[in-house]
Amino acid sequence: MSDPRSPDEYDWLYGKPQQAAGASAPPRSSRGGNDLPPPKLPPPGRRSSDGAGRPPRRKRSLPRVLGIIVLVWLVFLAAVPLYAWSRIDKVDADPGGDRPGEQPGTTYLLVGSDSREDLSEEERERLTTGDAGGGRTDTMMLLHTGSGPTLLMSIPRDSLVDVPGNGRTKINAAYAFGGPKLLVQTIEQNTGIRVDDYVEVGFGGLVDVVDALGGIEICPQDDVDDQDSGLNVKAGCQEADGPTALAFARNRKSFGTGDIQRVQNQREVIGSIGSAAKSPWTVLNPLRYMRVGSSAAESLTIGEDVGPISLGRFALALSGAMGGNGLNCTVPVQDFEVNWDAERAPAMFDLIKEDRTADIGELCTADGLPAS
Repeated sequence: MSDPRSPDEYDWLYGKPQQAAGASAPPRSSRGGNDLPPPKLPPPGRRSSDGAGRPPRRKRSLPRVLGIIVLVWLVFLAAVPLYAWSRIDKVDADPGGDRPGEQPGTTYLLVGSDSREDLSEEERERLTTGDAGGGRTDTMMLLHTGSGPTLLMSIPRDSLVDVPGNGRTKINAAYAFGGPKLLVQTIEQNTGIRVDDYVEVGFGGLVDVVDALGGIEICPQDDVDDQDSGLNVKAGCQEADGPTALAFARNRKSFGTGDIQRVQNQREVIGSIGSAAKSPWTVLNPLRYMRVGSSAAESLTIGEDVGPISLGRFALALSGAMGGNGLNCTVPVQDFEVNWDAERAPAMFDLIKEDRTADIGELCTADGLPAS
């Protein structure tokens, strides 16, 4: 027989207070009797009390990203020159022996080698350089920087001078006879100017640097079509790629003044390279920046005592020499046979030795002939 009493009638047995008759039982919690107030949660879509609907840390995300980008960019700008420096070839250009003493300022010898050894047969044909071999210098310039205007002075390769141990001959033969050491010795003994640092650029290197810069501007005064150098241009200013710039710097048979005009064209090419390299686009364009650094490094051979800071100063000075405040000249000559002027040349050399480029005045002319 079933018990008609409700389960609540046994509360006394378990120590629970009995509910008064007729009173209704409190509602049971669905959470098992732990009747805590509900948590105060923000409405959906809100994660903070700033009213922005997003966590406060996200306010710093944009500056943080920009900072990371700037840091990576600075590392890249520093890494490219360091990588380029590791790829530059070095050569012993110190002739030793009886050399001029230390002189104020810094004088660099810039040499353009006509060696074809590093060029493939296809490259020699494309650049119209002739057969492999070479070993002389098409370009020789002294770059002096100090207290006065920066000076860039061309030495025509056909200049007749005394080459130690080889008698009187063309100055570029010194490189063929004894490489950088004999060339430095020859220039020092004939000018009295101490060469502090040696920088050499090869044929292929010049082409690669110009192409990495996207071309440079040249301004030939006349139409030229020369088979020996491969130069084929119209008169007037125009953009030139690497092979055209090289041909413009090499050509001499198209001019009545021969080597005298060629050295002027060489300085024009160097000035245009410097102007293009200083463009902000060179730094802002990472591909161009990397290509210029890599091609410049692979084109250079420097003296063993040339450090990265000195090479950087060389690049800045080279660009400055071709600027409005610089001096770009040819060694003073007395005729188109490239015989040095017996009075004006020594006077100019003495001013360079004494770091008095501000006093050079009319001794500095584009073709080396007396100003008139």
